[in-house]
Amino acid sequence: MGKPVLLTVDDDPGVSRAVARDLRRRYGEDYRIVRADSAQDALEALREIKLRGQLVAAMLADYRMPEVNGIEFLEQAMDLFPSARRALLTAYADTDAAIQAINVVDVDHYLLKPWDPPEEKLYPVVDSLVEMWRATGDSSVEETKVVGHRWSAPSYRARDFLARNAVPYRWFSVDEPEGRRLLEAAGAGAEDVPVVITADGQSLRDPSDGEIAAAVGLSVDPTAEFYDLVVVGAGPAGLGAAVYGASEGLRTVMVERLASGGQAAQSSRIENYLGFPDGVSGAQLTDRARRQAQKFGAESLATREVVALEPRGSARIVHFGDGSEIAAHSVVLATGVQYRTLEAPGVTELTGRGVYYGSAMTEAAECASRDVYIVGGANSAGQSAVFFSRHAKRVVLVVRGESLQRSMSHYLIRQLDEIDNVSVRPFTEIAHAEGDGHLEQITLRDTRDGGIESVECGHLFVFIGAAPCTDWLDGVVARDGRGFVRTGPDLIVDGRRPAGWPLDRDPYYLESSVPGVFVAGDVRAESVKRVASAVGEGAMAVTLVHRYLEER
Repeated sequence: MGKPVLLTVDDDPGVSRAVARDLRRRYGEDYRIVRADSAQDALEALREIKLRGQLVAAMLADYRMPEVNGIEFLEQAMDLFPSARRALLTAYADTDAAIQAINVVDVDHYLLKPWDPPEEKLYPVVDSLVEMWRATGDSSVEETKVVGHRWSAPSYRARDFLARNAVPYRWFSVDEPEGRRLLEAAGAGAEDVPVVITADGQSLRDPSDGEIAAAVGLSVDPTAEFYDLVVVGAGPAGLGAAVYGASEGLRTVMVERLASGGQAAQSSRIENYLGFPDGVSGAQLTDRARRQAQKFGAESLATREVVALEPRGSARIVHFGDGSEIAAHSVVLATGVQYRTLEAPGVTELTGRGVYYGSAMTEAAECASRDVYIVGGANSAGQSAVFFSRHAKRVVLVVRGESLQRSMSHYLIRQLDEIDNVSVRPFTEIAHAEGDGHLEQITLRDTRDGGIESVECGHLFVFIGAAPCTDWLDGVVARDGRGFVRTGPDLIVDGRRPAGWPLDRDPYYLESSVPGVFVAGDVRAESVKRVASAVGEGAMAVTLVHRYLEER
């Protein structure tokens, strides 16, 4: 943590240096002394200090400065650091103005020039300023800061991106004084939100995921042009492949469009994963796996959208959305699935403003003492219900079927039965969502008789099945009618290998219709949709990659 700042501003360079010298002699060990030769320079310095999340303990300003005098400067400086203590430097002739300033801008002290000896005239005043500042309990914010509006979809997206990538941040609303101070320091307005401010003071206005990733230090560019293995997707299957690939000596890079962990990372608690009898959150599990992959030397690229796969001779080329590409001997496709969108009027317009896909755990605090509705009847919906039951007044699971028995694990159903503020509403679907700027009400429809009911609702979380993210593979690898990638035995029809198969052997169990391109996890046709099986397939894919490479 940086030292708190003592700032002095005087347009007379000689006086400015003298004040800074005397302050540094007495306080330099515990405070950073910053001096400026004009009010404008001092305000610029304060804005930079604000963006870096550092603290200002006290400010000493000369009364007679051109353009902006000391009182006017302190008025503006208070908007940035209201807890900093303030003193005015004056000549004998200005004492009446200085006394008046104590009432006008709440100046704590005034100092007469010259202040020799400082031990008698300067240090006692600064000691008092510092003691008063310490009594306020002001604290620094050195992590990434996000300033935004509560119901802004881009603001939610920025928060969610940072949270899912395990980047510590602090949220500031534009409706709060500190949020407005940060916007002012960044030279931004409420129309520019979200404004993301990094720990080193860089500010970004309404940034893309890629811009945020680069600013907070996530890797976005590969270090090489050719690898042994490219893993596309960083969910449990991709992480499993990256860990085993890198640990077994393959030069491995893992590419992810949004954040490591995929849908699993949004699970508030996974209780049936081997080795975790007390359960583990999806975020914790995937963060450990990511660090494990990095320990073995796997690269991880964030916010890189893969748009095409091209077999080029013995190489497999992965094309990115920005036109760049990387090549490898082999590829593991682990792109997983994404939640299907809820097709009901009003939902699209309110997504990110009360309607969320997945758990959106960053919203937990906002759900306190409110009703939360969750759409879906599988494990992910049940885990979300358990999580939000600790925060919300009431959690309602909305399911189209007659019960949870066919779609949810028995242990989770039993757990939900024991939670008093969780209820299940069967034979129900969302007919409509509405609100002025954010979700305020939903209409529920009974699937048996068509009866409808409107209820107040500020938070709706959607888990209604999943679709594979494979449109970019069309015409390259064989897929089934739903878009899942066929592998191994599924590719053999009437004893014949897939069209265009060039090798004198059948495809390996997890191999696609393109040799050297393997598939693991939920994106694979007929896969078991469980975290454990996805991790296992990722590890198994690497074994088959080795077998493929030995043939070359």
